[in-house]
Amino acid sequence: MSDASVTAALHSTAPLVVIEAPAGCGKTHQGAAYARDMAQGTRERLLIITHTHAACGVFADRTTGLGRHVEIRTIDSLIAQIGGAYHAGLGLPSDIAAWTRRTKHGHKILAARVAQLVARYPIVAAALATRYPTIVCDEHQDSSADQHAIVMALLRQGARVRIFGDPMQHIYEDDAAQGVSPPCDWAVLVGQANAFADLDTPHRWSDGCHALGQWTLSARATLKAGGKIDLTRDLPASVSVAFAENIARNAQGYQLNDAKSVYAAEKKSDSLLILARHNHVVRACRGMFGRRLPMWEGHTRKALEILVDAVRDANGAPVIIAAAVVAFVGATGKGFSPSAFGNQFEQEARELCAKARRGKPATIQELAKHIVDLPDHRGVAAMLRHLAELKGSDSGFSDVAFDHHSEYWDAVRLGNFDDPEAGLAEITNRRTYSRPSPPAKAISTIHKAKGLECRGVILLAGDVKSFPEKPDARCLLYVALSRAKDRLHIVASRTTPSPLFIV
Repeated sequence: MSDASVTAALHSTAPLVVIEAPAGCGKTHQGAAYARDMAQGTRERLLIITHTHAACGVFADRTTGLGRHVEIRTIDSLIAQIGGAYHAGLGLPSDIAAWTRRTKHGHKILAARVAQLVARYPIVAAALATRYPTIVCDEHQDSSADQHAIVMALLRQGARVRIFGDPMQHIYEDDAAQGVSPPCDWAVLVGQANAFADLDTPHRWSDGCHALGQWTLSARATLKAGGKIDLTRDLPASVSVAFAENIARNAQGYQLNDAKSVYAAEKKSDSLLILARHNHVVRACRGMFGRRLPMWEGHTRKALEILVDAVRDANGAPVIIAAAVVAFVGATGKGFSPSAFGNQFEQEARELCAKARRGKPATIQELAKHIVDLPDHRGVAAMLRHLAELKGSDSGFSDVAFDHHSEYWDAVRLGNFDDPEAGLAEITNRRTYSRPSPPAKAISTIHKAKGLECRGVILLAGDVKSFPEKPDARCLLYVALSRAKDRLHIVASRTTPSPLFIV
């Protein structure tokens, strides 16, 4: 369907318009252009709902100058706003952000309660529809059942809703056990739409490799139809395939028997994403490159949140805080393992650094003393800063490395705040509005790379473990393949091949 047809559908009077939008086919351009036209034409407030902070940043760049007429936020933040306004009726505390973070499945539980609220009290949805008469939903295939139900409640109360989505990019599982609403079925949604259109022009590759764009759309069609991508023939020059096997003895390890093609592909590109499905492959890949390529951490800081909660629950007990610090450093880097440092570090905290030490044990005791003297987030921050200094000055700590560099230093920055919860909220808020982007070359999971694009992409671990014959694996594979604009290098397996490839 032509871009003009999609534009016409968006600008129609239809209450619900659904656009199927494959990766790289102009979804953000169409959504932002529609937002600009509506904001400038009607002067009404328009709401753009996304699922990631990265997407918020992209839409903000594309709608610069519209000011208060366009509001851009994640669906979770919108739900939190509703929950905060009606927290008493929902049986929740006023600090919704802290509650959702501390509560297991907090965001999902909150979405379920808000979905019930807007269903039971239409006046709530009507007030939101009055405030936001036009709503653009980005990447709607990632909506949970309750998130979808909330959007549909606004539609029923008169809001014009424009939905962009791609069922082939549905890579997040919807935990129905936490929800109250029926799941969103894309085919059903399309049937409910007053107008439907699909984008099919590969704009992402207009200034890159056009043949790669056509191949990527063909691969999407193959995966959607349940077929296999043929890696043996009809590949454009921009797609290369190498076969290598994982010979790591550890089940959580990743070591290629022949990595020459990976190193060669990395050298060819000054704009690169190295992608893998699993976290352990990503971390192992960082080691493959001598840790000179950073990991893309995205927006979330799960290890930091766990650390803050553990320090709060420790109630000033140094040994509990020490154990939380060891777990945090292990989650964000390597080298500060229990056997190398952690056990001794925790012992010092347990004994309150009472015994005289010499050599390396004395240095570990110095680290633990920060927590013994100040058993809270400030002591943790001082210890982590000291550890970073030791890495650069003491050969005994040379094996310590920080993979999640930003998350590690966010923990250090917490020491600048009197309250760790307030500090975490402020640091998160700064990251939200600064909207960091990946460096020129980075290693990432496929999940965190969703929404990004790069000149070159290397896809690692193209085997059955990463891409079995499952619907979510088909979507993950397509998301990975569609990040590349110029060059795509696939590392596949002959001994344990993915059933999604013909090798």
